[in-house]
Amino acid sequence: MLDLFITAAHATAGAPAGQQPFYMQLLLPLAFVAIFYFLIIRPQSKRNKQHKAMVDGLAAGNEVVFAGGLVGKIKKVEGDYAVISLGATEVKIQKASVLMVLPAGTVDNI
Repeated sequence: MLDLFITAAHATAGAPAGQQPFYMQLLLPLAFVAIFYFLIIRPQSKRNKQHKAMVDGLAAGNEVVFAGGLVGKIKKVEGDYAVISLGATEVKIQKASVLMVLPAGTVDNI
């Protein structure tokens, strides 16, 4: 009696309904990895490389903005540190805290 209700689709041999091949199951995780790489990891590593190049290129006379928001002129560079002139005051900072190098003459106009 139950044999009357078995359809041809259930009677055929093969993969169970809804199961996909192994390579199709890997496609979605690989797509997520590619998206994370191109939208997050690669741009961040590019910014890190640019910042490292800027920090390595710091020299006396450069006008910089550093992480505290202060603007000053580099008096001398000592290893990983730089002495910054903030008007009449001199401050020693880590070179890594420099956010950007300003065009020459900017500090004098502020």
